[in-house]
Amino acid sequence: MNEVLELVFELADGKSLTLSVPSPKAGVTAAEVNAAMQVVVAANVFSREGAGIVAKKSARIVEREVTEFEMN
Repeated sequence: MNEVLELVFELADGKSLTLSVPSPKAGVTAAEVNAAMQVVVAANVFSREGAGIVAKKSARIVEREVTEFEMN
């Protein structure tokens, strides 16, 4: 199963920006994610179309299971 940690931030223009982290460490806690997101907000290094990150919005781990079929 593939896991991705999605970090969603609010931008200055009211839109959202999602950063995806593939294969997050097992057992990552909400407190760890919250702290990491706060660092991203404080660093102010990401923007889209000139609008910087102003706040944390949400975070989630998305699990995806892929079943491949063999082609003959």
